[in-house]
Amino acid sequence: MANREKNKKTLLELVKLPENSCCADCGAADPDWASCTLGIFVCLNCSGTHRNLPTISRIKSIRLDFWDDDLVQYMKSNGNRPAKYFYEKFVPVFYYQPQPYDCEVLREQWIRAKYERTEFTEEKRERPYTAGVYEGMLWKKGKDNGQFLERKFVLSVHDFTLKYYKEDESKGPKATISVKNLNATFQPEKIGHAHGLQITYSVDDHTRNLFVYHKNGLEIVNWFNAIRAIRYAYLKTAFPTASDADLKPWITRSYLKEGYMEKTGPLQREPFKKRWFILDSLDRKLLYFKTQLDAIELGVVFIGSENHGYSVRECVPKGTRGNKWKCGLIVETPDRQFVFMCEQERDQREWVEALKNVISKPMMPQDYTTEANLRRRR
Repeated sequence: MANREKNKKTLLELVKLPENSCCADCGAADPDWASCTLGIFVCLNCSGTHRNLPTISRIKSIRLDFWDDDLVQYMKSNGNRPAKYFYEKFVPVFYYQPQPYDCEVLREQWIRAKYERTEFTEEKRERPYTAGVYEGMLWKKGKDNGQFLERKFVLSVHDFTLKYYKEDESKGPKATISVKNLNATFQPEKIGHAHGLQITYSVDDHTRNLFVYHKNGLEIVNWFNAIRAIRYAYLKTAFPTASDADLKPWITRSYLKEGYMEKTGPLQREPFKKRWFILDSLDRKLLYFKTQLDAIELGVVFIGSENHGYSVRECVPKGTRGNKWKCGLIVETPDRQFVFMCEQERDQREWVEALKNVISKPMMPQDYTTEANLRRRR
């Protein structure tokens, strides 16, 4: 008969091993659950998806459930490392592997791709998002009325473009977007849909947003990885000597910080206006929009390094008017001083910390070009 306490002790020792101390799927620390059929340790969030794969993965708590001796022995003989080697052996460089803070659809499709579809066990496996052309229908938010309408999108590696069409395709694409500055990030809360994706691109050094979703989780994640695939192909062409490690952060990225702040004008006597801000740490841009679902930016502040005269600090500004919020911060640049107001002290601290994170990093050669381009816009 199985010794409950002995088996529990063995499992707790196994999960403390370096190779098992993080979730096999998202990397979260200290997993409390295990798949006794796959022989892996997973976190609570990922265990939920595993429960939806009953023929593939059987989930048990390593602390609360009863474990037979043979299942404990199976866990000892397997673990996260060999499972990773088998199920993730041929993951493409560009394929996004979810982190603990990522949205549910990314985590679910990553788990299904590994264990249900076994997409990464063969090197030459055909995958839809690696094709030279990826096309399909997405629900896109209209720029003016705010309604989501179904539109055809076509992503082509041959000319490095993303195109989308209105109802009558014979009139040609409504927009042809270069992938040079294309970014995609999941924004389910902002868009109001579990599969919401924000696509950002540049036109004449101005930032524009497309807000889209697909009703099928697999399809929207395929779109996301198809965008990452074409971005990777573009970067390999643009920077042929760069390593994959150098290129990977530039394929797509989530923004360092987003949220509402109030801003005033350059004289600091203008009325404060509420704006939605996005801090893009890789491009060193603090973008602002009228609302969080605006298609076109209202303005942008370049965030350089401390060595070039940039700084940020908390403040209680005087002589200003119209501000409803009282938690201020000042961003100093070589050209002017920017004053922003936050609703809560927590928001204030998070914005200051995020901006300091960017300011503390040295500027790269491309950053000087970005800074010069933004100065010419004024």
